[in-house]
Amino acid sequence: MPRVLGVDIPAEKRIEIALRYIYGIGPVNSKEILAKANINPGLRAKDLNEQQLSQIVHAIQDGKYVTEGDLRRETGLNLKRLQAIKCYRGIRHLRGLPVRGQRTQTNARTRKGPRKTVGVQRNPNAKTGIH
Repeated sequence: MPRVLGVDIPAEKRIEIALRYIYGIGPVNSKEILAKANINPGLRAKDLNEQQLSQIVHAIQDGKYVTEGDLRRETGLNLKRLQAIKCYRGIRHLRGLPVRGQRTQTNARTRKGPRKTVGVQRNPNAKTGIH
């Protein structure tokens, strides 16, 4: 498995697809990076030599792409800022509810998690109605 920026990319996939395994690089950025590095997007990741891998790394660093740890830190700080100022979006993030205006009476299971069934507790001291 070739390593690019500390990330193992799948060897069997085309390099154009394999680069997307790096957090922050999607389809468009992947094509741009390969164009800058002068590498055929159809090549398999396992067929790249060290020089081609270093060209890809230089293209990513020269292109000022924010990837992996820096991007994760940036998004985390953005969420913390929203939560700290107690804005609507921040409160929704805190409570684990949908943030972008979706309905919550039904659906929203991705954010809310599996259903928590609320049952009725029977009072053991209640009269049974049998005389």
